[in-house]
Amino acid sequence: MHNILTYIKSIVSALFKIEAQINTDSIKNVQSWNFHFQNTDIFQYHPAFHAKYSGLNSLNPDPEQHLSVTGTLFFGRRLWKGAIAYFNPEISGGSGFSKTTGIAGFPNGEVYRVSDVNPHIYVARLFVTQIFPLSNEYKYVKDDVNQLVQQEPSAYFAIHAGKFSVMDFFDDNQYSHDPRTQFYNWALMGNPAWDYPANTRGYTYGMVFEFVKPLWVLRLSAVMVPTVANGWVMDPDIKRSSAEALEFERQYTIGNRTGRIRLISYLNEARMGNYKDALIWGSNRGVAPEIDSVQSIGRTKYGFGMNIEQPLSKNSGVFIRAGWNDGHNETWVFTEIDNHISAGFMCNGASWNRGEDNIGIAQIVNGLSKDHKDYLEAGGYGFIIGDGALRYGLECITEIFYSFKFPKIGLWITPDYQLIINPAYNQDRGPVHALGLRVHFER
Repeated sequence: MHNILTYIKSIVSALFKIEAQINTDSIKNVQSWNFHFQNTDIFQYHPAFHAKYSGLNSLNPDPEQHLSVTGTLFFGRRLWKGAIAYFNPEISGGSGFSKTTGIAGFPNGEVYRVSDVNPHIYVARLFVTQIFPLSNEYKYVKDDVNQLVQQEPSAYFAIHAGKFSVMDFFDDNQYSHDPRTQFYNWALMGNPAWDYPANTRGYTYGMVFEFVKPLWVLRLSAVMVPTVANGWVMDPDIKRSSAEALEFERQYTIGNRTGRIRLISYLNEARMGNYKDALIWGSNRGVAPEIDSVQSIGRTKYGFGMNIEQPLSKNSGVFIRAGWNDGHNETWVFTEIDNHISAGFMCNGASWNRGEDNIGIAQIVNGLSKDHKDYLEAGGYGFIIGDGALRYGLECITEIFYSFKFPKIGLWITPDYQLIINPAYNQDRGPVHALGLRVHFER
């Protein structure tokens, strides 16, 4: 882990020099290229908690402490009229509690479902965006991560193609979307009932289409899924394995406050196992069910979600998310949540002269389909949860954080607390108290 920090620190001074040169060379209304970087370190600890029993995918009931580290470089380059290429090499290391198992709504959105804690460098994103204007009216877009300074049309059609995270485009929310600066929990960075298509680290290949109007947006994605559940390798045979999502976003006004509602539907197809078939398979053999033993080509998972953000004042706002999937076939890529609702509140520190700080509190409630629940009760395992037995209860998580922001140097320091009731839906385990400290730096 020390090597990761040393690597990141060794390039910071050089990056500052590059960034300064880019800003000097940038034209006021059109930027030919830009560069940003980020580093996020999250330390988490949970004390011992009660557990009647444990299985292969259980959260360790003994005290645990873990550190995760990510570092990302963000390069953007204008290619031709309306086209921009983005390239994001990334390094990550460390792990979450119990190798990122034992909680469906995992308390660290910066860790991945990998067993190797050593640092690895990989390409997170490499994609091209092409915009086709549909309006003569333009608005200013500022320099940001994966965003060049430009005059963007108020209405346009866009195509994004390459490697990316579908969460870059879908299910956004100004109060609950980024585990690097907002809530830690990965059930709050997007709708967790959406088994969103990705490899083990959260990225995929494909295309996203956007039709943008001043008051509404329509998005459609067609991307690849892994060859196996929670896999690294993406399946190139898109005739049998693929994922699609459709999202409609609409602005609305209550009083003089503009909110947004997003409605999403999704369909995944892969060589999945079926929970009922796995139960029959295990019963016939007198053993615990194994989902991998009943996989079949052509199985699907579909679902729906809703996402609302509503400012209450210039300094505060609330959000609500809800999601559902059919839950007949196995979780393939994200986490084992079949139905979900969350709500939260966030405000900045203007009232106590800390206007760049933020405080947030959120409540999460996760649930399983009947088939999924029966499978776990019989001793089955997924790739995230499985205690070898189950006394089912809704997984309920409360999270509260306070983010100290130091804008002049691009630094956030964020202590966090999460109370997890019925981890992995098991009333025989917990509650779990997760304490965290996050240090995030970006330029």
